[in-house]
Amino acid sequence: MPCLEPVDIPRAPTKNRKRYVQGGVAAGGLLLITILLASLKPAAPSVDREIVSLDGVRRGTMVREVRGPGTLVPEHIRWISALTPARVERIFVQPGTPVQANTILLELANPDVQIEALDAQRQLTAAEGELVNLRTSLQGGRLTQAGVVASTRSEYLSSKRAAAVADSLTIIGGLSRNEVTLAHEKADELEARYDIEKQRLDLLTSAVDSQLTVQREQVVRLRAITAFRLSRLSSLEVRPGEDGVLSELNLQPGQWVVPGTILAKVVQPGKLKAVIRIPETQAPGLAIGQIASVDTRTGIVAGRVIRIDPSAQEGTVTVDIALDSTPASARPDISVDATITIERLSDVLFTGRPAYGQPNSTIGMFKLVEGGRYAVRIPVKVGRTSVNAIEIVQGLAAGDSVILSDMSRYDNVEKVRLK
Repeated sequence: MPCLEPVDIPRAPTKNRKRYVQGGVAAGGLLLITILLASLKPAAPSVDREIVSLDGVRRGTMVREVRGPGTLVPEHIRWISALTPARVERIFVQPGTPVQANTILLELANPDVQIEALDAQRQLTAAEGELVNLRTSLQGGRLTQAGVVASTRSEYLSSKRAAAVADSLTIIGGLSRNEVTLAHEKADELEARYDIEKQRLDLLTSAVDSQLTVQREQVVRLRAITAFRLSRLSSLEVRPGEDGVLSELNLQPGQWVVPGTILAKVVQPGKLKAVIRIPETQAPGLAIGQIASVDTRTGIVAGRVIRIDPSAQEGTVTVDIALDSTPASARPDISVDATITIERLSDVLFTGRPAYGQPNSTIGMFKLVEGGRYAVRIPVKVGRTSVNAIEIVQGLAAGDSVILSDMSRYDNVEKVRLK
């Protein structure tokens, strides 16, 4: 048989090779798209224009003000406290009632106080009687001694004349030398007695004054003690001591009070002042005499600062404001708001106060660009602040517009779109 030679038969391309090619093209395209997307910046987040607060930067006069809440309180408050331990017997007046200086608000009782007052009066009467008796006794003794001095003086003068007569009789030989000597000795003795009696009178007179002074001082002390104990006794009938309105009286009949317990509070409602609490971060710059306006909820009342608490409590500084006038509807303890003008800054750059940042610092603010379609974050150096304004030191110019609302949720972006 003849041998047959092998013959090459052509084969068609397989489907797998085509798939590989298509897969490679797709992978390359995907890689290219990924690279392009990675090179693009993320789109700016959108912010609703209606929910953010916008303001413009302007140059002019900026009024520095601080604001704080507070209450109206009477300028003069009379606190009535207990002077002695006692029991509440009766209450005659209720809070809110106008009272006069001698109106009895309530009555207290303490028998020991009554006994002490009676005993003090008894001791005072006894001391005054002793003073009268002592004065009579001492004056009588002084007068008696004055009589002795007068009698001794008369005897002394008589003996002195007798001695002179004896001397004259000696010349004519009428008396012996011995009789003349006796006359002179008698005169010398009476002279010495006269001097002694005069000294005794002087001593008695000075003793009278000193003894009476001691007894008078004792009477004065007992009078003071008696007056004090009588005042304690009279304090059992509690009176306001001045005209006003009874503001507080939180006692019940039968209640026992000790010295120092507040019994009542009397105020003068027509003379009120505002006590305001200013945040301590805004307190620098406050001064006595600064102008203020107080919102009493029924109107605005002008006033001035009359006192600033030297220390801060719970993050606030207490400021007292005297009102130029008191509205008829104003009442003690109602809530008010006050604005105090600290100073006026002329020719400064300022804008509305943002909801973030501290004075004299650098903060990030969003400035409107591209016709207000976008806002970009820029560093802005700010200075002094007011209630509704802040001074711009660096970073913005007059005519710029900024976002004042809190943008802390966009801290990780530098640009936002306003819609």
